[in-house]
Amino acid sequence: SVFYPCASNRHQTETRKTLRKSSVLHQRVKRGWVWNQFFVLEEYTGLEPLYIGKLHSDMDKGDGSIRYILTGEGAGTTFTIDDSTGDIHAIQRLDREVKSQYVLRAQARNRLTDRPLEPESEFIVKIQDINDNEPRFLDGPYQAAVPEMSKIGTSVIQLTATDADDPTYGNSARVVYSILEGQPYFSVDAKTGVVRVSLADMDRETRENYTVVIQAKDMGGQLGGLAGTTTINITLSDVNDNPPMFDQRLYQMSVPETAPVGSVVGRIWAKDRDIGVNAEMTYSIVDGDGRDTFDITTDPTNLFGIIIVKKPLNFEKKPSYTLKVEGANTHVDPVFFKRGPFKDVTIVHVSVEDVDEPPVFDLPAYYIEMPEDAEIGTVVKTVSARDPDAANNTVRYSIERSCDPEKYFYIDITSGSLMTVRSLDREEISWHNITILAMEMNNPTQIGSVSVALKVLDVNDNPPSLTHYLEAYVCENAKAGQRIQTITAVDPDEPPGGQHFYYRLAPEAVNNPNFTLRDNQDNTAWILTRRGGWSQQEQTIFYLPIIISDGEQPVQTSTSTLTIRVCSCDHEGNVMSCNAEAYSLPASLSRGALIAILACIFVLLVMILLMLSLRTHRKKPYLCDEEENVHENIVRYDDEGGGEEDTEAFDIAAMWNPREVHHHLGKMRQDMLPEIESLSRYVPQACVVGGGGDSNVHGYVLAKLLEADMDPCAPPYDSLQTYAYEGEGSVAESLSSLQSGTSNNDHEYDYLNDWGPRFKKLAEMYGVLETNSPPMW
Repeated sequence: SVFYPCASNRHQTETRKTLRKSSVLHQRVKRGWVWNQFFVLEEYTGLEPLYIGKLHSDMDKGDGSIRYILTGEGAGTTFTIDDSTGDIHAIQRLDREVKSQYVLRAQARNRLTDRPLEPESEFIVKIQDINDNEPRFLDGPYQAAVPEMSKIGTSVIQLTATDADDPTYGNSARVVYSILEGQPYFSVDAKTGVVRVSLADMDRETRENYTVVIQAKDMGGQLGGLAGTTTINITLSDVNDNPPMFDQRLYQMSVPETAPVGSVVGRIWAKDRDIGVNAEMTYSIVDGDGRDTFDITTDPTNLFGIIIVKKPLNFEKKPSYTLKVEGANTHVDPVFFKRGPFKDVTIVHVSVEDVDEPPVFDLPAYYIEMPEDAEIGTVVKTVSARDPDAANNTVRYSIERSCDPEKYFYIDITSGSLMTVRSLDREEISWHNITILAMEMNNPTQIGSVSVALKVLDVNDNPPSLTHYLEAYVCENAKAGQRIQTITAVDPDEPPGGQHFYYRLAPEAVNNPNFTLRDNQDNTAWILTRRGGWSQQEQTIFYLPIIISDGEQPVQTSTSTLTIRVCSCDHEGNVMSCNAEAYSLPASLSRGALIAILACIFVLLVMILLMLSLRTHRKKPYLCDEEENVHENIVRYDDEGGGEEDTEAFDIAAMWNPREVHHHLGKMRQDMLPEIESLSRYVPQACVVGGGGDSNVHGYVLAKLLEADMDPCAPPYDSLQTYAYEGEGSVAESLSSLQSGTSNNDHEYDYLNDWGPRFKKLAEMYGVLETNSPPMW
């Protein structure tokens, strides 16, 4: 048998013919499809389902016994099949850009047995494209830049438009580019979309920004094609095509003659129509009589030239200068050399302004040396200052007193002679730094100053003296000729050749039998013993006068006395004691003083410990009972109402039958310890009078009131106890027993039995009372 579908287009007919020729040649009966794919146009907008094709099997006799089944992509949702005729329809709108083809499977089955009559076969439904999508510029709008003065044909940017239609079918996706806005400055290649310069020598300084609109149209640009547009913002970037030019051919500037070196005189600018690095300038002084006095630099923006002072100015010597300044571009493009030269020249005239200047000394500083023995009134130096201005005013001199607080010097106000008024002492002050002021007579605000450094030269005017050791000791076991001390001397003078000291004993001590002196000729001397057998009992102290002289002129001599003590020493020569006091501690405290200090410290520590102990054991004062009784007492009951089942929180029996209260005094709750026991346990029974339930309650309240009035231990404050009326406004009305004595006969308590279990205890209580039976609790 042959199983084939039928189509409604030319593909169906051609495929059927091919299948029949194949069947005749091979002479075999076999199932087969007339074609393996359908073609259908997208975007069908008809009201009826779109007919796609027909499936038919040779086994189909037209009696409805065969059922056609369609499965695969979109079966049942996008495509449906008539199971009797095999007709296939599309029930949804098809879009090739969403899905370009569907793979389906077809099968013929016996309608009664559902047995497949043919094996399942696969075929494809392809969606044919129509031109339903316009070209799109996905990255627009665009920004682009091209150098100014570019040649015709210079590429600016390439645009690409995307068309979602099928590029392999027809011209739906064939895009052609054209320019709608931006001519004649720019053009676009119709095929590639490259935007190019179409006008030569476009100048940024004339116009910088351009807006270009590009259109992309499909169908090869033919009529009926869809189109999309985008915008390009094109900026002409700068090139160095304009030379700089000074806006003035002559600049006039002025500067005061007192302007310090580095001061700014003025600013010049060679303007350039270019921008950025193409407008950066460098300036130089190429000529003029002020090229050595002034200099020019470029400001941080590299646009302006800054003229500065290079050397000190003087109006009296030269009142004006002329400068020839050149400004040139830093970055020059060789392409545009023909537009040059890229530099310009201007003249700057600088006038020096006269300023009333302070007096100027003939030297910037003075250095003087003077011996320290110079007499008072000696002229140290005569300084000279003058007014540098043309007026040449008279100058007066003075000393700045802060530099000479001790007033060693004086200066003549008119001549400028500096002289001493006190004796100089090199050992006290070796240098004097003096500031001398010069003031104009006609303008006291103009003051000049100069520094004078005076070095005081040394003169041998101080005698030498012993250093450090003015005491020595000799051991009792010392022998004759033993050295007991080496002495040295000091001299505050500083002779150029160094110190030379000479030692000898005073004339009165030359022939003493105990000690002698040996000059070592190296600025030291030894003290030697002349005998042995020293004893503290015979003599404990010896005084030895020593004469010391220096080697400078005039020779200075002094006499120092060396004190020598006789001490007991050990066999190594270490001092043990000198006159019952250790010699090793001549400058320290005595032993007795040390003991006294330690004793005072010990007493102080004992006193501190005693005070701390007393403070630790200090006791708090006790409060008497009388003081505590003045405070209010808070009576606290640690119990909560438990309802009618709680028969221990409050002894209701005491209120109902006070006569039996004493039988329950020993019964107390174990789960609480009240601070003040329940008042109902101390009701005096003699005060309870009357009969009946209402009278008992009234009597109980009166008894408690009497007890509170008579009890001397009761709290000293009035007690207000409020019994709220409960249930007021309800069916049961108030359950309080207050004010019920007068209306006891009007009450009947049988209705309490009708109120339910919650009022059972209350009903039993009042019922028992009425029958005069004993209480149940």
